Amino acid sequence: MARLMSRVIRRVKRLIYAPAIEISATGGLLTLGSEYGSWTFEPSADLQNSIIVSCGLGEDASFDVEFASRFHAKVILVDPTPRALRHFEEIQERLGKPLEQSYVEGGKQPATSYDLSEITPGQLILEPFALWVEETRLRFFAPPNPDHVSHSIVNYQNGYSMDSPYIEVPAITPEVLLGRHGLSKIALMKMDIEGAEIQVIPHLLEKAIFPRQILVEFDEMSVPSGRSKKKIEDTDSLLRQAGYVCRHYNGIANFLYVRG
Repeated sequence: MARLMSRVIRRVKRLIYAPAIEISATGGLLTLGSEYGSWTFEPSADLQNSIIVSCGLGEDASFDVEFASRFHAKVILVDPTPRALRHFEEIQERLGKPLEQSYVEGGKQPATSYDLSEITPGQLILEPFALWVEETRLRFFAPPNPDHVSHSIVNYQNGYSMDSPYIEVPAITPEVLLGRHGLSKIALMKMDIEGAEIQVIPHLLEKAIFPRQILVEFDEMSVPSGRSKKKIEDTDSLLRQAGYVCRHYNGIANFLYVRG
């Protein structure tokens, strides 16, 4: 009964504190990845043979692998989490091999569930950093459920506490990341960075870095409050001022913003 009441309260809070984001829905969108790890975007011509940035690997690279294969693209993955690093190593060991099983439920995909038959060495690149607004070392707070992989800089999962378990990881800024790869602009950037997007997106815009498509998960929608609602709406406002339009919302926390 207590668990049921908790779910009901959380659902009510989601309705009360849902951020007011205008969705200018459009046709012709494409969704790639597993049920858990899928993302929706515009399959535009500039994605073919492109280099994209995908922040937040975790243990589900289904979107990244499918995108790289379909668009013959290079994907720069950004994630310092130890379990993500191990998952990336498992993927690298299977490059060139077809899948052996279907995607599983949840966010922990076996490497054998990816069709890597068209992926070549160097097509998936891992940068073992947390994306942030300065180059530093910072606390990366563990999720309350040890079965989950995603750590957080802002620690929204633990009530923003600074006292819960953490690891220390190196952080990199968007401008330094792009500089490392000789990129002046990118066609698509995915951000699944556990609440840090609220700080990183304004920094991105201040540095005049404008990916044509931004795929972002507003993670704090999973702990709805007046505080989270305002932060997300303020971020949405900044994106719109920079010329972005929200084209898609998956009904949970993932949004697609397109510029130009």
